[in-house]
Amino acid sequence: MAAPSGTASCEDFAEFQEFLRVMRTIDDRIVHELNTTIPTASFVGKIDAGQTCKELYQSLMDAHTSRERIIKNCIAQTSSVVKTLREEREKAQDNVALLKQLRKEQTKLKLMQSELNVEEVVNDRSWKVRPKLEKEVGRRYPIFLAVLYRKPCRCI
Repeated sequence: MAAPSGTASCEDFAEFQEFLRVMRTIDDRIVHELNTTIPTASFVGKIDAGQTCKELYQSLMDAHTSRERIIKNCIAQTSSVVKTLREEREKAQDNVALLKQLRKEQTKLKLMQSELNVEEVVNDRSWKVRPKLEKEVGRRYPIFLAVLYRKPCRCI
């Protein structure tokens, strides 16, 4: 399950957030992907679970790295715009439109910076699935990559 390719638009924050939401799909589906990766007893010899888990792990690592890079890139771009607007504002202090644009970009910058915190929470949640799953099933997994996390269904 690979992250979507392409580039995020840093100009429109709503579009930026939607791009990140799509990229976070791998983290949202962590348990599902893990459950489909680890073979049941009847398929143990037919599927190389170790290789499949390694691929899943690499996909998750790639997604985390890619998202962090995109967020930091947009922060840098927006910071540059804010810096330029501040310099222009110093030259034309009575320009109300320029002040509004500066405030808008400063708000967008703060929201983008908060996405780094969101990213940390998402990544942390993904890595915490393993101990919970191992405890629940009473089995240790040498290689683990969670792909979807939700409370397990207890069916009779």
